[in-house]
Amino acid sequence: MTFRIRAATALDREAIRDVHLRAFSPLEGQAVAKLAGDLTCIRSTPATIGLVAEAQGAVVGHVAFSPVTADLGAPWQGYLLAPLGVVPEQQTAGVGSQLIEAGVAHVSASGADVVFVYGDPAYYGRFGFQRETATRFLPPYDLQYPFGWQAVVLHGDPADERIARISCVAPLCDPSLW
Repeated sequence: MTFRIRAATALDREAIRDVHLRAFSPLEGQAVAKLAGDLTCIRSTPATIGLVAEAQGAVVGHVAFSPVTADLGAPWQGYLLAPLGVVPEQQTAGVGSQLIEAGVAHVSASGADVVFVYGDPAYYGRFGFQRETATRFLPPYDLQYPFGWQAVVLHGDPADERIARISCVAPLCDPSLW
């Protein structure tokens, strides 16, 4: 089955929520679906980027990249990849990979320095995310699984050793998500 990647709009909010409800366990799915829906409509500067994958006119995958800040001085800019969801019947079709690649390309073209993710190192490592890269950036909350905190440098000096805590957009300011 073929699919296309496009920018998410507010009109996709319910379809995006449905993707995450289907992609995750019932308990986790509720929290992730709420987060995804909230990120779809948030106004941020720079803008939060949402992408959907469509197959046969239906939304089958979604990813959001929201801006983060760190006390490193201007013009540093980072993004957090979260959440990523793909409906179960499309999870081995490359939908998630294409959403990640398209999103990282978009934020790189915008001049962002770093993209963070909190997830499975075996999966996200395929896209260049590394735990070592993220060690100088402290997440906004304590992590249940610290090994999942990863980053990929897009621009800037990867050898910069300054330590900074990141701050994220309001929908991600919930310790239970971390």
